[in-house]
Amino acid sequence: MRSRTANRSGIVLRRHVTPKGDIIVTLLTPQGKLKLIARGGVRGPLASVLSLFHHVLVQVYQTPGGDLATAKQATLEGALSTLAVPERYPYAHLLSELADLLFQEGEFSQDAFELYAGGLRGVSRHEDPEWVALVMSYKLLALAGFVPQTAFCALCGTPAPEHPDPHSGQMLCRPCAAQPAHSPEVLDYLRGFPRQSVRVLMEAPLSPPGRAELWRALERFVAVQVGRVQSWRVNLPQLAGA
Repeated sequence: MRSRTANRSGIVLRRHVTPKGDIIVTLLTPQGKLKLIARGGVRGPLASVLSLFHHVLVQVYQTPGGDLATAKQATLEGALSTLAVPERYPYAHLLSELADLLFQEGEFSQDAFELYAGGLRGVSRHEDPEWVALVMSYKLLALAGFVPQTAFCALCGTPAPEHPDPHSGQMLCRPCAAQPAHSPEVLDYLRGFPRQSVRVLMEAPLSPPGRAELWRALERFVAVQVGRVQSWRVNLPQLAGA
């Protein structure tokens, strides 16, 4: 008989405490996304282990006929304490919400796990956590198969469009557009990020105005193509008025 108990290692993407004191968490693991429940967890040792951004090893039991797997035990494999500081937490939260939105339960993706884990490490340690978050957000997007079309106008097919389309998140040529063109540095980034490595992108950070423009472009595209990332408007002042 197939065992209903298994050990799974992953990073906590999302955490919710129910009125009954249960903890519902979503993990991103090398085998895909996993949602589980720790019953009565807030009153036991799992409360501190199953925290956001923690890398944990969980003993999981799949209840017959149950929707959610149950976390029976959990041990901490790694924690990045600096993610709790105000200058870094918003970017870690953004990466987690974006990864949660992009990757589905049961979807195998070792690359997604490694990219997300690397993003959290970068946000926790790098002197420029905002740029880490921007680069890794775009790379997560590309890994999931959502890449803005930059070669041709989304409406008429004219080559090398330069203007953003707030309705589709894609790019438009000048005759089709109603908004100003992207700045040259943002255009270069959008055209090159799918093919360039994280290391290459990290070595060429954009200016503050360019970053704000890039955040807005990212939010528009994700909102239309994938879904809204609620924490962006709350945590990132760069998006105010976008």
